[in-house]
Amino acid sequence: MTVRRLSAVDAQTYWMSAKIPNDTVLLYGFDGVAADPDAAIEEIVQRARGCSDLTVRIEDGGRFRYPAWVHREVDRSQFVVHDMGDSSFQACLDEARVLTAERLDARVAAWRMHVFAGIEGVPGAAGPGTVAVLQISHALGGGGRTSAPASIMFGRRDGVVPGIDAPRTGPLLLPIAGFRAARAHRQLVEDTKAGRVPAPAELRPVLRTNHRPAGSRHLRTLVRRRSDLSGPTVTVAALSAVSVALGAQLRSLGEDPSLLGAEVPMAKPPPRLAYNHFGNVGVGLYPELAESDRSARIAADLDARRRRAAHPAIRMADRAFAATPTPLLRWGMDRFDPDVRVSNVTGNTVVSSVNCGAMDFHFGGAAVTVACAFPGLSPMMGLTHAVCGVGDTISLSVHAAESAIGDLDAYVERLDAAL
Repeated sequence: MTVRRLSAVDAQTYWMSAKIPNDTVLLYGFDGVAADPDAAIEEIVQRARGCSDLTVRIEDGGRFRYPAWVHREVDRSQFVVHDMGDSSFQACLDEARVLTAERLDARVAAWRMHVFAGIEGVPGAAGPGTVAVLQISHALGGGGRTSAPASIMFGRRDGVVPGIDAPRTGPLLLPIAGFRAARAHRQLVEDTKAGRVPAPAELRPVLRTNHRPAGSRHLRTLVRRRSDLSGPTVTVAALSAVSVALGAQLRSLGEDPSLLGAEVPMAKPPPRLAYNHFGNVGVGLYPELAESDRSARIAADLDARRRRAAHPAIRMADRAFAATPTPLLRWGMDRFDPDVRVSNVTGNTVVSSVNCGAMDFHFGGAAVTVACAFPGLSPMMGLTHAVCGVGDTISLSVHAAESAIGDLDAYVERLDAAL
């Protein structure tokens, strides 16, 4: 049996899930219902067995060792088929939220799939459709990473899962890695002062969206064609729409959104050092600006964050972190307190982006029509979004607590109009 230790950042993500549930949730809609659902699931099982990312579980062997990926054969216990009394797509979203709120035990299985057949109103479906909800441990990555093995499981041919170029690690390497990281950081400071590298993003004052989530929680999703969206990229178009809708919603609730900002997960430059090879960056949303100016400012912020992330200091810091001894990282995680409140944050909402590629996969012969992602909530974040594309179909999904946004349907109406 092959055993691979988790990277430091993936281990941290796994341990964090015990304090803040963080499983990745991807939802796929298909046009039609498989004639033989059991056979369709068996096909998925067989394809999953050929994907190394899907044939693992975590073995956590004690305080002085990193957790490890060990082999786990894919079997039918990882698939749960549900009969819905209310077969509407929205009822399916409501049920998916409840089901995925239960954190996975990655020591038993790193993922599971919920299947709903005969669902009415699946976006893009001509009649009753099928919905598959993949819940997967964030230790295997966010939606941008895990969408690749998911598409292979659903039958994508010639699908490629990005490899991991894990650095050499060990306590003896920490002093060297730390020295290099410190030297690179001094250069980053100098380059920032000289204007060769963009300055760090400014923090944003907390708004009600950053209060501890309370009250009912809901999922919603809006669907568009790529050609319907303005802006240089899908991500910029989504951020601009969130700016308009969230700014108006917060003003209606007595909040000042003038400094509104978003926390955006951004992939780091290659090579990939871990499954979770990304950083969360802050981007201004500029709700007071006209559309063209707002989109230009958002795009400029994203470009600035990308250019700063490309500085060698960021890579050197990642390599130093990768060499962190297990007891030290566990000590830090043990002392992490999710109840601590802060007055300034990276963003007032999360907007993540997932590209699922072409519409070239299926469920039992039913072609995919839509893909959605639903980032989780946290003690400092009661509203998250994900823009997710498959083929020319773009979804913008919302996960919100009542305390963060008030009337969610009113917010979604604003978001729909802004798109």
